[in-house]
Amino acid sequence: MNKKIIIIGAGPGGLTSGMLLAHRGYDVTIIEKASAVGGRNAAIRAGDYVFDTGPTFLHQKFTLDEIFAETGRKPEDYMEFVKLDPMTRLSWGDVSLETSFDQRTMAENIEKSFPGEATNYKRFMADHHEKLRAIFPCLLQPYHQLSSFLSGRLLKALPYVATKKSVMDVLGEYFNDERLKLAFTFQAKYLGMSPWNCPGLFSILSYIEYAHGIYHVQGGLSKISEGMCEVFLEEGGKLMLDSEVTEIDYHGRRAATVQLADGRKLECDDLIVNADYAHARSTIFGSRNVDRESLLKKKYSCSTFMLYLGLDKLYADEPHHHVMFADDYHQNLRDIQGERVVSDDMSIYVRNSSVTDPTVAPEGHSQLYILVPTINTRNGYPLEENLQAYRDKVIDRIIERTGMKDLREHIVEERCITPQGWEDANIFLGATFNLAHTLDQMLYLRPQNRLKGFENVYLVGGGTHPGSGLPTIYESARISSNLICESYGKVRERVDFASQILNGGGAQ
Repeated sequence: MNKKIIIIGAGPGGLTSGMLLAHRGYDVTIIEKASAVGGRNAAIRAGDYVFDTGPTFLHQKFTLDEIFAETGRKPEDYMEFVKLDPMTRLSWGDVSLETSFDQRTMAENIEKSFPGEATNYKRFMADHHEKLRAIFPCLLQPYHQLSSFLSGRLLKALPYVATKKSVMDVLGEYFNDERLKLAFTFQAKYLGMSPWNCPGLFSILSYIEYAHGIYHVQGGLSKISEGMCEVFLEEGGKLMLDSEVTEIDYHGRRAATVQLADGRKLECDDLIVNADYAHARSTIFGSRNVDRESLLKKKYSCSTFMLYLGLDKLYADEPHHHVMFADDYHQNLRDIQGERVVSDDMSIYVRNSSVTDPTVAPEGHSQLYILVPTINTRNGYPLEENLQAYRDKVIDRIIERTGMKDLREHIVEERCITPQGWEDANIFLGATFNLAHTLDQMLYLRPQNRLKGFENVYLVGGGTHPGSGLPTIYESARISSNLICESYGKVRERVDFASQILNGGGAQ
């Protein structure tokens, strides 16, 4: 099959589509403006230290296993996984909870920190086993046609999808302690949303994590993108790094060529766009660009303030993952949602992966990845003008709330990304998690996998269905790849490990 497919962007979605379609016999070229693959899943190198730019752990690993299996491979042949237990330490002042995918251990830990709540945890897990079974199949099909809403799968899941309840409302039906509710709602931050505003169906995120665990990849999660690229090249795919697409040209409703910054033009039969949705839609679609004002009417996720620290010391007693909640978490999220105020009372996530992974720093050294959810750039708050003071507040809070009391004395390398830094990297409004996952921006109402108004343009990534987060981005790429195959009369059978896994284990 000699159909030419061009993929703009070598992020997780573009790489997934590339390896699937190259394996299926298409002539596939991935064009990437950076000098390395991965996008927000790429590595950052600072001296002798290696960091992940964005995602720091993998949940729902069975989706990645399915993607590799579709090419006759296993991800373990390209990278090394470590299943973490405990998974994450969650801290509220002087109370902490070590989370675990082992449900007996998790129940015991909950009972120690929040007496009387273990029974509620078991009820949550049992109920959400059934909820996930109903919802998960709906995330695997495209919604480029309204008839998709008539599917039996979606009708079965409708009570969970169409509810007006927020994630916090759902958790209020199970837990009494506000802090414990947050232990089952903070995963809404993966979507860049507050659990008080995030649709209730997303309570499945914490269930997936607590039922099936999370994984570290030795060397960093950027190794997933590097492994996917290796598969893509093995299958005969062509990769163009340091190559920027400036404009798409059309024949009628069909994308016909892409223009590169160096003046070259490349023809295509089908086009996949893996760039940030709103940025791409307003810049590279040429005569069919959407104006910025129209895109600003949509709802976007929060942004993040990032610190990447290389240390000449290893904090061996600190956890691999640690989430420190703001003293007033609800107000912190209201500030973020309002997109105008940067909270002094911030929540902080720290990954200290060197306790698990010796490959990301020199011997005896370590690195810290620090993420602070904050406002996007919609209203132009000048965080950069107070950058040093804000950075110092973040470091002060980490020193105060962890055992890293001498942290400042051991920083030898440092990198930072601000909301404006994300925007400068072609992320619309610096909204790190893309379009918000509100009910009016999901399924058919989200930018569709086969982009509406075009005959041969497809989207992959967090800005299309099913949404942001690595597993859902992989799924978006599989959906779009299958739609391309169907356009040529080739219906693809999905590799499906999820059904057995999700049907096999409820609460223990």
